[in-house]
Amino acid sequence: MSAGRHRMRRSIHAATAAAAVGVLAVTAGGWFGYQQLAQPDCSGRVELSVAVAGELAPAIDAAAAEWVKGGAAVGGTCIAVNVSASDPVDVAATVAAKHGATLAGVGQASGTSVSPDVWVPDSSMWLLRLKTGGATAFEPGNGASVARSPVVVAMPEPIATRLGWPQKKFSWTELLQQVQSDKPLRTGIVEPTRDAAGLSGLLSLTAAASATGGPDAEKEKVAALRALATDRSALRPDLLARFPTASDPTTIASSLGAAALSEEDVIQYNSKKPPVPLAALYLEPAPAPLDYPYAVLPGIEPAKASAARVLYEVLTTDGFRDRLASHSLRAPNGDWGAGFDAPQGAPSPAGGVPAPPANGGGSAPAGLDPQSMDRAVSSWSIATQSGRMLAVIDVSGSMKEKVANAGNATRQQVTVEAARRGLNLFDDSWSIGLWTFSTELVGSRDHRELVAIGPLSRQRGRLEQALGSIRSSSGSTGLYDTVLAAYQQVQDNWEPGRVNSIVLFTDGKNEDRNGITQQKLLGELDKIKDPERPVQVVIIGIGGDVSKAELKSITDVTGGGAFVTEDPTKIGDIFLNAIALRKAPA
Repeated sequence: MSAGRHRMRRSIHAATAAAAVGVLAVTAGGWFGYQQLAQPDCSGRVELSVAVAGELAPAIDAAAAEWVKGGAAVGGTCIAVNVSASDPVDVAATVAAKHGATLAGVGQASGTSVSPDVWVPDSSMWLLRLKTGGATAFEPGNGASVARSPVVVAMPEPIATRLGWPQKKFSWTELLQQVQSDKPLRTGIVEPTRDAAGLSGLLSLTAAASATGGPDAEKEKVAALRALATDRSALRPDLLARFPTASDPTTIASSLGAAALSEEDVIQYNSKKPPVPLAALYLEPAPAPLDYPYAVLPGIEPAKASAARVLYEVLTTDGFRDRLASHSLRAPNGDWGAGFDAPQGAPSPAGGVPAPPANGGGSAPAGLDPQSMDRAVSSWSIATQSGRMLAVIDVSGSMKEKVANAGNATRQQVTVEAARRGLNLFDDSWSIGLWTFSTELVGSRDHRELVAIGPLSRQRGRLEQALGSIRSSSGSTGLYDTVLAAYQQVQDNWEPGRVNSIVLFTDGKNEDRNGITQQKLLGELDKIKDPERPVQVVIIGIGGDVSKAELKSITDVTGGGAFVTEDPTKIGDIFLNAIALRKAPA
């Protein structure tokens, strides 16, 4: 790995008697150009903190140091730049905590972490995930790309040669075929909830699986997820260490055969002269590259914002392109500077990206669909974790209402279909049960157990059959009694080391006049909840008759979350997100 992967912190201070300083000049685009003009000195100091993805940090550090040495100032005030090599997932956790967002797989921010003034993560995906994760007011400035590294499939050269490299061009569909063949290619991935290159590869591979069409498309996608999950790693160096360490056929056959990584990763790996070099396969269609957006975070003071704008201009010069090349990175337009050690078959510029204006940065890659990205992250989280869950589905009379934008299917049918699709994502390590509820379904009892909670390995077929048998009743919504009974059921047979949870679908408020009151429900839940045996409750409300306040009052006591949508066709995505965001046991 490059030195930039390691923690680096360097404070660059402006001299008090500089020979030249940078002065700001407003451009038509609203950002600032800079020029070196003779000035006697500067006074005071603006300290700009810049958190940068590790592989890019040395280049930005060196460029900032040179700028400061030449006399960096804003309106006569000296600029000090503190560049830190920071793992994007750590900064994302800090920013998410500050802006009230929740990101699946990211975890909690450190109690000592501080949000920087400028953040240069490895991918715009982080900025999009924060927005879709709940940071609706998160509006960073600029966001233009300052570097680039295509996402490739890294493959040991002997394996790549056997498949036709370097003459042959590969597609994601062909890779998928290799993954799912009788003698499958051993594939790995860096946890895509925590790594942008891993997420980019995941998006491309699952898109190829979904493109097969027909009734097996969903199964193809799930199979692809599980194949990747077999050799997943939380850390990039750990995944790289799984490639062959010797050139004999036995070692190669038993080692990692393919992984989505950045071009920079492959160049740096091969620079160490390993026994088996890696080929970089540029698959088609090209996955989203690492684009290194320059994000000025909201809320910083005006003087720092001005300093950040000037620093950005420093990073758009021809000289900075050569600095990037020395660290195995490309310019924003995909071309490279002097000294770049391009892998065999590397396209230039990558992906046909238009060149930016002279001395200008690039644009973040277009075409990133936040919804698809969110769905992929959620699907991955479900397919790669294990849990114990009781699904509870409302079958009250109002579930017969038809949904115009779902081909006039009923709310009941749309809900059951969402549950069925979700079931396909859970592997056999899960334990799942199924209830329905209304009012007086079994005598005076509001719920009916269709399948007791048990391992999917032995009752997947029973669950599918039970889902297919669900029909709406003529009853009302016995919400409170059902929630309490479900909570007690899951808690009574609680299993350590797993997320024990309830997922309840409903389209109404509690309407059971013979049941317990809201106050009684909340009091009972508060009394029986046990921090040593937590049960998370996820409630998905469907339609305009649902009271989110009512649902939230329950999950505020139990933990979990309440989600409400007036569009029943959205519940599939809500279901995935809700399951993916459950907190794993400590």
